Amino acid sequence: MRVSMATSAGQAGRPNEDFAGAVPGAAVLLDGAGIPGTESICSHGVAWYTHRLGGALLGRLSRDDGQDLAAILATAIDETARDHRGTCDITNPSSPQATVVMVRAHGSRLDYLLLADSFLVLDQVCGGPQVITDERELTARRICSAPLEGVPRGTVEYDRIRDSCVQALRARRNQPGGYWIAKDDPHAAEEAVTGSRPLRDLDGVALLSNGASRIVSPYGLTDWRGVLGLLGAHGPAEIIRRVRQVEAQASAGPDARVPDDATVAHCTHLVID
Repeated sequence: MRVSMATSAGQAGRPNEDFAGAVPGAAVLLDGAGIPGTESICSHGVAWYTHRLGGALLGRLSRDDGQDLAAILATAIDETARDHRGTCDITNPSSPQATVVMVRAHGSRLDYLLLADSFLVLDQVCGGPQVITDERELTARRICSAPLEGVPRGTVEYDRIRDSCVQALRARRNQPGGYWIAKDDPHAAEEAVTGSRPLRDLDGVALLSNGASRIVSPYGLTDWRGVLGLLGAHGPAEIIRRVRQVEAQASAGPDARVPDDATVAHCTHLVID
């Protein structure tokens, strides 16, 4: 397996909370999440968490022993939780957490795992790209945000309802009927989206964090087939360059979005003859 990667922090002066790495035959991508200004909850921060968890995943994947990916993730979550349980309030809803995407070529198959809303794109030999993501957080966010519909932005009422919506979303985290993310509870790994495909059916795979997936939605610069074309022709850095270009052009307009950390890993030559 050949892996090329690119990453970019969303904002100058703030650490990149994404993580990507690879070992022979496997790759991982994590998109860190947390609430700014919560140092009293966890003194380490989100970037520390994603790098610690990502390193633990790579260490276990490097053994190439065929262990179930969900079991690998559960062990890594537990190890990382132990690393800061004694100093940080890791059960607090705002403590560091991360989405996870893992792929591993094992034998004649590609195994994959997704937890929360990053993206995996399978470059199929026949039939075009297959896009896999975990939509449960998006669904929960849509439900929890429904009370904001029709409420004018910038009003006291809007801020009050928004705060209530945020609390409602946090209450659904790592709960049945809600959504699941890597945090302090290793049982979240049991809820991951997993699958396996024959290697012969794939020309490659791409892993994207939320910030990089903006090239398709909401920016609409290309579709997922176009993403694979850009990766093949120019590599992962081109995906991020185009996202940043749009964000720079819209920075002062009504469609402006706060730039997010953006990371892409592209895996090719899955089968070595």
